[in-house]
Amino acid sequence: MSRFYPDAPRVGVSVLCLKDNKALMIKRGKEPYLGHWSLPGGLVELGETLKQAAARELLEETGVQAALGEPVETFDSIDRDEHGKVVTHFILTVFRGSYLSGSALAGDDAADVAWVHTDDLENRPTTPGTPERIRRLMLV
Repeated sequence: MSRFYPDAPRVGVSVLCLKDNKALMIKRGKEPYLGHWSLPGGLVELGETLKQAAARELLEETGVQAALGEPVETFDSIDRDEHGKVVTHFILTVFRGSYLSGSALAGDDAADVAWVHTDDLENRPTTPGTPERIRRLMLV
């Protein structure tokens, strides 16, 4: 099923990985939101649990492993075109975890990767709601 103009929502995950009071972020290398900074993540594969998908996507996109807990948030990301037709619809579950190992390097769908302090979130283009989500979930 296509990510664009799908006939059903796509299920995805993202990870708030924390180290030294900074969040690991990726610069998106593909649409939607090409060039915007976001939490690492992606789509759940058939037969994979949400947590397995989160760990896999984090490792594939950043080379990092984290101690993931239970999900901390689930939300809809729906974009419509000028005619009101759904362009993308993702149901995203966010996991939070502390850095365990690995050197942060951009891989898979990521064009870049960075450890970002909350004071620096406004200095870069981000996917909708990402700065607020990071600040809120860092307190969980």
